[in-house]
Amino acid sequence: MSNINKEINRRRTFGIVSHPDAGKTTLTEKLLLFGGAIQVAGAVKSNKIKRHATSDFMEIERQRGISVATSVMGFKYQGLKINILDTPGHKDFAEDTFRTLTAVDSVIVVIDVAKGVEEQTERLVEVCRMRKTPIIVFVNKLDREGKDGFDLMDEVEEKLQLNVRPLSWPIGMGQRFQGVYNLYERKLVLFRPHGKQQEEEVIEFTDLKDPALDKHIGESAAEELREEVRIVEEVYPPFERQDYLDGELSPVFFGSAVNNFGVKEMLDCFVEIAPTPLPRPTEERTVRPEEEQFAGFVFKIHANMDPKHRDRIAFLRVCSGKFQRNTNYLHVRQGRKMKFSNPTSFMASKKTVIEEAYPGDVIGLYDSGNFKIGDSVTEGEELHFKGIPSFSPEQFRYVNNADPLKSKQLNKGLEQLMDEGVAQLFTREIDGRKIIGTVGALQFDVIQYRLENEYGASCSYEPVNLYKACWVSSDDQTALKEFLQRRKRDIAKDTHGNLVFLAESAWALNMAQENHPKVKFHFTSEY
Repeated sequence: MSNINKEINRRRTFGIVSHPDAGKTTLTEKLLLFGGAIQVAGAVKSNKIKRHATSDFMEIERQRGISVATSVMGFKYQGLKINILDTPGHKDFAEDTFRTLTAVDSVIVVIDVAKGVEEQTERLVEVCRMRKTPIIVFVNKLDREGKDGFDLMDEVEEKLQLNVRPLSWPIGMGQRFQGVYNLYERKLVLFRPHGKQQEEEVIEFTDLKDPALDKHIGESAAEELREEVRIVEEVYPPFERQDYLDGELSPVFFGSAVNNFGVKEMLDCFVEIAPTPLPRPTEERTVRPEEEQFAGFVFKIHANMDPKHRDRIAFLRVCSGKFQRNTNYLHVRQGRKMKFSNPTSFMASKKTVIEEAYPGDVIGLYDSGNFKIGDSVTEGEELHFKGIPSFSPEQFRYVNNADPLKSKQLNKGLEQLMDEGVAQLFTREIDGRKIIGTVGALQFDVIQYRLENEYGASCSYEPVNLYKACWVSSDDQTALKEFLQRRKRDIAKDTHGNLVFLAESAWALNMAQENHPKVKFHFTSEY
């Protein structure tokens, strides 16, 4: 087996998605703990311990306790290299999450046992389903009272439209929670609150009829477990790895991330069944990981990772070949060669310079403003990776400069934050006023906060009454010209100079579409 194939087979790159507060950041932290990547878990929300969760490294996240930026973390486990992309659960940051999902090969969906499937999770899973991304479900917080296991499975099947197959099953929950039975390995794992899961607490049971089971968990719990496992085996399809890889079947695990319980079972199964780096579609052809030539794409840009050094980092997913430091590569959109002297890999906010990277890896490239989201970098072939959208925003405000002496800083800050994909900036053609459009309201706070803290600029907002912004194009130049002339006051340009129609209401949008049949209206920029 060639070296590159060996490296590809060692890699697993996945994203964690969930609703806010389902325990995603805690789960990420516990996975890092098993990988030996961190020595101690920081209590995320406790102020007594100032070690904040490793993956929430931006100041505004610490204040709000929600993951705003997607972080990338790598660790080694059982000889494999595992890359986790933690995504913001908050719906206002869905766009960042959608883009991150283009860079992973599989996904773990975290569900809170008490709240069940929440709306935000539905939207994200839909994206994974469209792409046939393999999904593992982790039901969290079993140390609290919650929904019955079977009811929850029904809810997951119904709301997320996933076919599920439990590979572990809880023994009681809340006060009665005693552990999980690992159906995948036929082992009983006993729960000790806040225990470091020691080896002796895992007991192998090839046969649940064994009377020793009653000794460990009590007669009634043992009876209940036998009955429930019998139902699981009868009702759900047998687990076939290929069905999971095809996105047709989702294994389910139960546990309590905060108590570090049930996490190892899931991780052990994950490393065994999860896909190695997958091929990626480009407009030209499908790029396969084992190809000789390096190719990758930028799915995220982060300005000011270190506020002391105005640095921007472009996150690049390696899709094929081997990436090497200080080698000339082609920046496809700009059509020019670039080399990177300090490409980095991440452990949340800790960065290390790397010499090489393989398919599945996510590397950070220091960037002085050359990259945009969706850019391809290759050894010379002109490739354009597909499926990295910007969505049509739904919330709008005029942005005004609150300090005339700092207009240069404001413009620079806005430009860089827009490149990150935090929001979109439209400049009205008629009067040159700037409008920020976002998918969620929380983004406005983040922009204001970051402009002030990272660029020393202050802005104020003013309401603007808009329903939608959509990109317009037409094969008929005369028709487009006429449309632009007639709707002059509703036309703006985005930061890339593309034409955008700002519709004041749903009615206005319908009218424009009816009156100008030759003009196309697009709701993602990826048309």
